[in-house]
Amino acid sequence: MTLPLENILFYGVLCLYFLAMILYFLFVALKKEALGKGAIWVQILGLVLHTAAIVLRGIVAGRLPLTNQYEFATAFAWGLCLVSLVFILRFNFPILGAFAAPITFLIIGYAALQSKEIRALMPALQSNWLGFHVSTAIIAYGAFGVSFVLGIIFLLREKMKASGFLDQHIPTREKLDMLSYRSVALGLLFLTFTIVTGAIWAERAWGSYWSWDPKETWSLVTWLVYAAYLHLRIRRGWQGRSAAIFAVVGFVCVIFTYIGVNTLLPGVHSYK
Repeated sequence: MTLPLENILFYGVLCLYFLAMILYFLFVALKKEALGKGAIWVQILGLVLHTAAIVLRGIVAGRLPLTNQYEFATAFAWGLCLVSLVFILRFNFPILGAFAAPITFLIIGYAALQSKEIRALMPALQSNWLGFHVSTAIIAYGAFGVSFVLGIIFLLREKMKASGFLDQHIPTREKLDMLSYRSVALGLLFLTFTIVTGAIWAERAWGSYWSWDPKETWSLVTWLVYAAYLHLRIRRGWQGRSAAIFAVVGFVCVIFTYIGVNTLLPGVHSYK
């Protein structure tokens, strides 16, 4: 079963995210402040409609809409949109949107390719731990997505020629480095919550805290990658270009943990 109104909202969100992406690109290309502000407002409207679509699906399904490939993909896009918007508004950083919006659009585009059918949950998924486990994963993935974008901007910033527009809208490399660090720290905190709540849930559902399922294993790999980033930064003062590259590589692990594992390494966490 699918819901016509949800489909209308979903494709409306898809169009708004695409429009926001185009406006961000034009903002950078034409250096028009109005285009940047317009892109932000379109992204906000997209986020509002996206939230409405997720809530509506949850009401119709009678559960949290976070249990299959489509639902988690659209929630992943929602989380990245939310976290990137917070950084854009908090630090007056609309150019961040020019890099984050395409990723958000690609993820929700991936969601559009999945089945939107609402199905009953298997018994193991009928737990209150579902909300804690998956919602923390969404915020973690969104934060890691922003750290990826900040890492890309940092690496490109080194090669950009000085200009009034770029100097006004792109923070210094030191600030970009600090923002990426904060984003990684936020993501690692929520990924820790994800793994802990998942272990508790697994023990109650299957009688074991850890079974080395492919998703569990790659979640641990991703956690270790970002933990190494923070360790090297705090204990060894590791900053700058190396840290930016590490943030980019870390997000590759995130994407593989989500899409690669589900596609290539089926297990109890595989979304259908």
